[in-house]
Amino acid sequence: MKLILKNLATETDHIRVMTFQNASGEALPEYSAGAHIEFDLGAAGKRAYSLVDWPTASDDYTVAVQLEESGEGGSKAMHAMSEGHTVEVAVPKNDFALLDSPAPVLLLAGGIGITPMISMASQLQQQAHPFQIHYTARDASRMGFADELTQAFGDALTLHLDDDDLSALDLPKLMHSQAADTQVYLCGPRAMIDAARSAAIEAGLAENAIHIELFSTPEPEAGDTAFEVEISESGQVITVTANQTIIEALEAAGVDVMYDCQRGDCGICQCTVVSGTPDHRDVVLSDDEKAAGNVMQICVSRAKSSRLVIDI
Repeated sequence: MKLILKNLATETDHIRVMTFQNASGEALPEYSAGAHIEFDLGAAGKRAYSLVDWPTASDDYTVAVQLEESGEGGSKAMHAMSEGHTVEVAVPKNDFALLDSPAPVLLLAGGIGITPMISMASQLQQQAHPFQIHYTARDASRMGFADELTQAFGDALTLHLDDDDLSALDLPKLMHSQAADTQVYLCGPRAMIDAARSAAIEAGLAENAIHIELFSTPEPEAGDTAFEVEISESGQVITVTANQTIIEALEAAGVDVMYDCQRGDCGICQCTVVSGTPDHRDVVLSDDEKAAGNVMQICVSRAKSSRLVIDI
């Protein structure tokens, strides 16, 4: 589809709220809470942003984009748009949908990870479904939508600031306060996701009740080295350099690969490991699955062995 930027608003020094309408004038496709759309940003590549829905319905698509100065240019390209700009997007997809479950829901967001949670909280509120939403940011200047969230969700909302001892998020306390059957939805940077997931499991919450969406692409780690990947069916051997992902190396070698998020949180690129030892860096697999080493997410994970043999 082609969308036109209808309205542009500044939420914080780093966050812009962008509302789009269909360039054709037709109604936009419907979507469920937690969905995202992927923008074709030309030289900056394709970037996905969560759709934001407040309790007041809208026929437009709204996203909130945080400027990442050290990023690869996606947010810079979005921030460079002005009202009237036309951009091509894919139809909405949802890898982070709310489960159809009567269990209470905990929504935990870090930074710009609040965006899918707004839609989720709106849906849960409309359904009179029990939920809590906890939102944490480094400081008040980085916390977008605080007033709107308070007005929309009232006592269901708790705001946390890292630089405020009185409101700073205490993950063990939060997770231990949850009912045993709580469904937990986490969205934000990797460090927060890892800490929250560990705290939830330690508190006795079921691992399959923890649902995750990352809002950052994993960076190469110190000590990353090249390794080989062998395709089990063809026997083709491909070298993955220290600065490449497995997907990038496979595509450069002409191998067709199915994937989506490239953050390690959707599971679409999962493949079977025939031999070798994966270096798991995703948030999809359970600890037991990672320990077994039988499957891996090839968008972010690497190898501890010199060669991996995989079935894709």
